[in-house]
Amino acid sequence: MMRSMFSSVSGLKSHQTRMDVIGNNIANVNTIGYKASRTTFAEIFAQTMAGAGSPDPSTGKGGTNPLQIGLGLNVSSVDTLMGRGSLQRTDSPTDLSVEGEGFFIVRAGREGTPHFTRAGNFSIDKLGNLVTSQGMNLLGWQKYDVDNDGNYIFDTQEEIKPLNMFEDEYNLNKRIIAAQSTTQAVLAGNLDATKAPVGGFTGNSINGGAAQTIPDTVNAAGAAGSDGIPDNGNANEDPHFIVPLTVFDALGNEYKLNVNFWKNFTETTGTPAVTTTTWFYSVDGSNTATPTNATGFIQFNSEGKIMSNDPANYNVEPMITLTPNAEVGASPFTFELNFEKLSMYADDSSVKPTQVDGYAPGTLTSFSIGSDGVLTGVYSNGRQQPLGLVALAVFDNAAGLQKAGSNLFLPTSNSGDFSRALKPGTEGAGSLNPGTLEMSNVDLAQQFTEMIVTQRGFQANSRIMTTADEILQELTNMKR
Repeated sequence: MMRSMFSSVSGLKSHQTRMDVIGNNIANVNTIGYKASRTTFAEIFAQTMAGAGSPDPSTGKGGTNPLQIGLGLNVSSVDTLMGRGSLQRTDSPTDLSVEGEGFFIVRAGREGTPHFTRAGNFSIDKLGNLVTSQGMNLLGWQKYDVDNDGNYIFDTQEEIKPLNMFEDEYNLNKRIIAAQSTTQAVLAGNLDATKAPVGGFTGNSINGGAAQTIPDTVNAAGAAGSDGIPDNGNANEDPHFIVPLTVFDALGNEYKLNVNFWKNFTETTGTPAVTTTTWFYSVDGSNTATPTNATGFIQFNSEGKIMSNDPANYNVEPMITLTPNAEVGASPFTFELNFEKLSMYADDSSVKPTQVDGYAPGTLTSFSIGSDGVLTGVYSNGRQQPLGLVALAVFDNAAGLQKAGSNLFLPTSNSGDFSRALKPGTEGAGSLNPGTLEMSNVDLAQQFTEMIVTQRGFQANSRIMTTADEILQELTNMKR
């Protein structure tokens, strides 16, 4: 009789533990990144009243099973269910969720033990650190290189460090993006083939006569006109088309230039006959810089396509050097003026710059975080540059992690060690969903169902206790 009482006591205790777990799950139904727990029971060792007996083939006697009476139950495990919770859209640029496997890596300051979390409700403190609501730093990488295609490549073999939006040891002040001098300016579009040729240029002179041999060097002759081309009285002296062009030096100073075009002459030579059309160009400097190597010739074939078969005389990629005035404080710089995308058809001239690198300095105005974990800063000059890369941790057995409070986990001997951080979307780590948060994975319907079952189990075990008590009472009443 006492065995039944002790069995019911173990049942009451175990079901109370299960109710505690259910209560904690329901309490955290709206906790960001919370992982629900599950309680499982196991039977306690049974008392063997009689062992098993084997059958006897010689006598034909059958075997007997062991006679055992159980001694109740205990809690076998409290498992953490690592299934992914639903997403809540917040549109906050610092809110992140992980699509797939992986945990954010956080730490209290530069030193200390890394902790891991699925809760991505980060914010920026006044120093620019990305932190949790408890002030722990989000870890990642900030050192990167730029490959030949202009892609940013982070060194993920480096040690992970606290991510800072404003400064770091590699990029110093990230609130300002440094200026970059212009190295290339690409012009594209059409030059009007119907323009009347102005004749041959001899040096910088416009001659009204027939086409002349083009010299290798440009020689000034006559008095300078308003357009920089010496004036000989030709009515067609003004440029046929002018293309405004803005370039920058290494300090970010802006220079507004004009690329002037004149249709020079058309000639037919050779056997079989080949017809070509030559245009003359010049680059006018601003009042704070002087261009050199700023004139030349380009040539089109009879199909209106630009020719580059004679780079000595018809260079479609001339290198223009701009020398800023002394008071500007910038060194001379050279950029390529690219004419390869020009055409000459019987249509309005439409040449314009389509690709000009170089830019003035800018200040950080906003940022975004991509699904690959890259933090990208947007600057007032329209430029962008990386500010860091969020790191993730992946474990062999995520359910083996130990809850440390505040939505944090710590590794255990059964979870697998944290060996190295991974870039989101690589080597089994999930990608990021910016502007969203992972909610609790608690299923309320399931929790309420388990609560009812647990209540009934507790109630049934209490009935065993009261029934055993009544039987004992009847036993004691046998002695009057």
